[in-house]
Amino acid sequence: MSDGSARSGADDIVTLHQPETEGEAAPSKGGSGLAMRIGSSVVLIPPVLAAVYFGSPYFEILAVICLALLGIEWARLVQGKIIWVLMGIPYIALPIAAMVWIRGADGWGLAAFLWLLGVVWATDTGAYAAGRSIGGPKLAPRISPKKTWAGLLGGMACAMAVGAGAAHWLGQTPVGPLMVVSGVLAVVAQIGDLFESWVKRHFNVKDSGSMIPGHGGLLDRMDGLLAAGLALALLFALTEGGGGAWL
Repeated sequence: MSDGSARSGADDIVTLHQPETEGEAAPSKGGSGLAMRIGSSVVLIPPVLAAVYFGSPYFEILAVICLALLGIEWARLVQGKIIWVLMGIPYIALPIAAMVWIRGADGWGLAAFLWLLGVVWATDTGAYAAGRSIGGPKLAPRISPKKTWAGLLGGMACAMAVGAGAAHWLGQTPVGPLMVVSGVLAVVAQIGDLFESWVKRHFNVKDSGSMIPGHGGLLDRMDGLLAAGLALALLFALTEGGGGAWL
């Protein structure tokens, strides 16, 4: 996964006092960073959603590509340290396998994965908006100085709204169970984000890579999804009927 080099690229090394926004890389001056972020999203989201919608074999191909790219980014992020590189195997491979299992389930796989994506994206959006507009006490200042409790609650609120919408769309009553699980997944996604932030601080790195213009690396975009996807798969595995009992 790595050539064992002790450096992850001069562009990735920053001091621990590098400014950052709520759950995001610091934007460029003049608004060009925001435009770049939007442009990247417009290009990347449609093929991802297409692979999710059409399922096998397209989703499996997407999963393998993500697995390879995430592995490369992880090895560079941890600067080729052997122990850390090996930690990346369960950290990345297990959630990817879990998400392939979720999407591949007959009857409820598509609905479950779309719900998962909606929850994670809503969490990121809600946390960013609430953190920037409300501010307040910091969530984990030593790990991610710009994350706030308001951001966490905003992310949970948006995720729960997605859960309510999913329940109505699927004709599920009452809507409470999906709302509660969505809120819990929002917390798990934020924990995944904080874990990656902690690793980056440990290795004094700003982004996991520069693969996605305006967003940083792929791992920077998928850290919350990896955590939430694994958690949701475990919930389904422990529930009689799996996702069919929920969706």
